[in-house]
Amino acid sequence: LLRGVLAAHVLGDPALAPQVGWLSLAVALTVASASQSALLTGLRRIGDIARVQVFSAVLATALGLLALWAWGLAGIVAYVIAAPLASFILSQMYVARLPRVQAPRSDLAELSAQWRALARLGVAFMVAGLAGAAGQLVIRTMVQRDLGADALGQFQAAWMISMTYIGFVLGAMGTDYYPRLTAIIHDRAAVNRLVNEQTEVALLLATPVLLAMLALAPWVIRILYTAQFAEAAMVLRWQVLGDFLKIASWPLGFILLAAGAGRTFMLTEWIAMGSFVLFTWIGLPLIGIQATGVAFIGLYAVLLPLVYWLAVRRTGFRWQRAVLWHLLLACTAALALVGLAQWSAIASAALGVLLAGVSGVYGLARLGTMAGLGGRLGQV
Repeated sequence: LLRGVLAAHVLGDPALAPQVGWLSLAVALTVASASQSALLTGLRRIGDIARVQVFSAVLATALGLLALWAWGLAGIVAYVIAAPLASFILSQMYVARLPRVQAPRSDLAELSAQWRALARLGVAFMVAGLAGAAGQLVIRTMVQRDLGADALGQFQAAWMISMTYIGFVLGAMGTDYYPRLTAIIHDRAAVNRLVNEQTEVALLLATPVLLAMLALAPWVIRILYTAQFAEAAMVLRWQVLGDFLKIASWPLGFILLAAGAGRTFMLTEWIAMGSFVLFTWIGLPLIGIQATGVAFIGLYAVLLPLVYWLAVRRTGFRWQRAVLWHLLLACTAALALVGLAQWSAIASAALGVLLAGVSGVYGLARLGTMAGLGGRLGQV
């Protein structure tokens, strides 16, 4: 219904209203596939979730590339719809295989109490999610209006890469870590132990990727896009620095979710995204498109102390020394790579690849120890 308004005021071109209208189909498919994924997650069907994500990514890529090859620019809308369509189809296939559950008849009053609790928490989550979506939309609009469409493309290129490579770690938290944390949320010692363990695992998995991305950002941009997107490399580097803080903050944020503190979680998200928008608004006239990357660091520089303080108040949480050292060493190495890149991109790339390899080997060894792997795999 609002396609004309969105096309005129967000995209700046009323003629794009039909394309915006088609995106409603993508939204509907996203909602439907999310409900299927929620069911698989609730039943802890971890293997099925992994298969859906892998196969839907392959199918969406094939459909999207086919649409672009066949229709060119006119196929962009089909390309956008391809991802939720593939996810919906694959999720439905695996949900259809689930055994039928014979639930006993429940009293309406009992069901109503559960519905009210779900509604209160669900509204808070939805408003928190709206903060992220609205914040990104405002920033994209500011960049386009102040710096033009080319700068918006630079920002979008860096943002998509940043959100993609870190997604494999953060997505796993919602699938496995969140349900486990919810089950033990009233046991402070167990909660603190699990949060520290999850933070360490996330850092072990992500640090090699982040260091490699910092070192190779100009080449990654050139391979995935073109040389004309070179300016996005520095934005990406700023975002990678922010990702270290993001990884440290995410396990803490799940404490609020597991405890059902929906309003507090909602407030933290709005404060964080408000900081992102504010820092971007201040920085755009001063440093141009790089302001979006610096503001991303500012977002998590605000959020991390906030969620840590809330975790301390709720569970008496404290980071273990090993986690603190890992975070400190990783951030120091990242800052050194960014500084070295100002002097020599080649030297920064060589050192970054070396550090990524060392941290990757250490991470595998440490994960093997934490998981108690034995036999040949443990030896490797």
